[in-house]
Amino acid sequence: MTYDSKSELPESVRGTLPEDAQKIYREAFNSAWEQYDDADDREKRAHQVAWSAVKEEYEKNEEGEWVKKEGGD
Repeated sequence: MTYDSKSELPESVRGTLPEDAQKIYREAFNSAWEQYDDADDREKRAHQVAWSAVKEEYEKNEEGEWVKKEGGD
């Protein structure tokens, strides 16, 4: 179960993350999905990895919106 496009991402991701962050999420999820191919909780782990990848470059502002961290590229 990998995501081939951003339109396949869960609504919780599409509805809250900026486009670049969605790309980060998708790529991290897909990579983790392949890495944890024998894990019982494969999907849960892949989502956790994906959110962690997003949080390396994005954070929520005072309004609760995901924005690129200061000093990020």
